[in-house]
Amino acid sequence: MAMTQEVRLKRAHINLLRHKDTSLYGGVILMGESSVEDDAKRCPTAYTDGYNKRYGRKFMEKLTDEEVTGLVLHENFHVLMKHIPRGRVLRGEDQRLVNIAMDYAVNDLIMELSKVNPKLCKLPSGGLYDPMFKDWSFLKIFEYLKQEQQDGRGGGRGDSMDEHDTSNVDEMTDEQREKLSQDITDAMHQSAILAGKLGADIPRAIKDLMDPQVDWREALRDFVTSAMRGDEEYTWRKFNKRRLADDLYLPSTHSESVGELIVAIDTSGSIGEREIAEFATELVSICDVASPDRVRVLWWDTKVHGEQIFEAGQYGEIKSLLKPLGGGGTRASCVSEYIVENNVSADCLVMFTDGHLESEITWLVSAPTLWLVTRKRNFVPPSGTVVKMEK
Repeated sequence: MAMTQEVRLKRAHINLLRHKDTSLYGGVILMGESSVEDDAKRCPTAYTDGYNKRYGRKFMEKLTDEEVTGLVLHENFHVLMKHIPRGRVLRGEDQRLVNIAMDYAVNDLIMELSKVNPKLCKLPSGGLYDPMFKDWSFLKIFEYLKQEQQDGRGGGRGDSMDEHDTSNVDEMTDEQREKLSQDITDAMHQSAILAGKLGADIPRAIKDLMDPQVDWREALRDFVTSAMRGDEEYTWRKFNKRRLADDLYLPSTHSESVGELIVAIDTSGSIGEREIAEFATELVSICDVASPDRVRVLWWDTKVHGEQIFEAGQYGEIKSLLKPLGGGGTRASCVSEYIVENNVSADCLVMFTDGHLESEITWLVSAPTLWLVTRKRNFVPPSGTVVKMEK
């Protein structure tokens, strides 16, 4: 009697839960629902919504048992690495490239496991893999692929093996998305106890998840995008002005009509040209995703020496147009004073500073604020969130 795909899926789960090198993922494997789908149009291969995992019956029928286990790992690694909620904010840039980057990241883990345990798992045929991406985050892979594509070198990368369904996380509130993230983290830490007892060899990418070092680029991108795009509700009452120049009449997001981003850059002397250039490069990419109505750059040390305002259509040139002013002491309160005195309103504010500021900062800005700090590790802001810019 032929074994059903439901039984094969269950056996794959059991094998992964029992094996010392994959027991670490047990908590995530047991999260949500895992099912075999009959509708080949709805589920041609497999997909996850960031919590539940679905596997196409016809696709599974073509796979060996080791490949079925590899497929299960593939979907659960997407969940474990929180790709669906994290990739959500990038989908306005290039969804296909986001999906490809996610697959490269998880398939690297599967390939490393299969080298050591060839009878446990195998990457299904057609799965994207490149050894150069070993231990890379999906965001780092995405940025590389995007540059490769812009340079005309990205024609042969193929496509993602599975689907990445964002509808579940799209409908969640910010609190629900945060709870999902915490549930995944908790499940991983609980399984880590058993994995440690079994002597598991934990991959570096997973260790980074368990003891995360915040990537400032990713934190900055998430902060600005979340503040300016909200839940991305689309409306035809106002066309997406960024695409009108291409003769494309597309709906805009509600938040797109009111967004201003303030970027206040500390020019006290301790922030160098390299750091500003690196920050500006990321800012251009963020503007492409978040689509603010304008970006207001403030140059400050003990006072705001000047501002530059960039409108949609100029964002690609921001890096070359920035003209730093100042270079004296440092007093962050001057930014708050300037914003209040000039009645400047914005959806969010990014303070780019070395963190060596006055002991008592007077802060009257109500907009969500991210402090991107280059040097002082123990800086505590008067309000908002701090992210350390690692060199």
